[in-house]
Amino acid sequence: MCVKQLNELSATAAIEWFALTCTASRWCELMASSRPFLSEHDVIEKSELHWAKMEHYDVMEAFAGHPMIGDITSLKAKYANTESLAKNEQGGMDSASDEVFEQLKNLNHAYLEKHGFIFIICASGLTAAQMLHQIQLRVNNITEQEFATAAAEQLKITKLRIAKAFAS
Repeated sequence: MCVKQLNELSATAAIEWFALTCTASRWCELMASSRPFLSEHDVIEKSELHWAKMEHYDVMEAFAGHPMIGDITSLKAKYANTESLAKNEQGGMDSASDEVFEQLKNLNHAYLEKHGFIFIICASGLTAAQMLHQIQLRVNNITEQEFATAAAEQLKITKLRIAKAFAS
């Protein structure tokens, strides 16, 4: 897909295209209504601009589109629609030991119970040990701080997926 093709999509198709990069429906609608874009850079700039407008429920909707880090079952289920762009985002889990998987699983559940949403991290290029270290650092944050951190990580993921979508 190139910017010209994105600009020429129907509104529905554009919303669907953006939903591959972020599952917050209001963000997808704002992005589709921002066309025509001048360049890939313009798309990224608008993604940041519109992400800053998201309310709590929008961000939670985006979070709900992610699997738990290291949860292979939810990875397969949640990535069914976004697999082409989300593929390898948790590639660092491939070489993780059973012990690391178990620690991640336990910390993910503790994180969800404490904060009310799953642990969000832009995992691209991170090893399982690095992801484990990050959740260990973040699990005890206050929820407001963690929500802001997770929302910033969500934006990183979205921008990475947009770049991948243009590259494919």
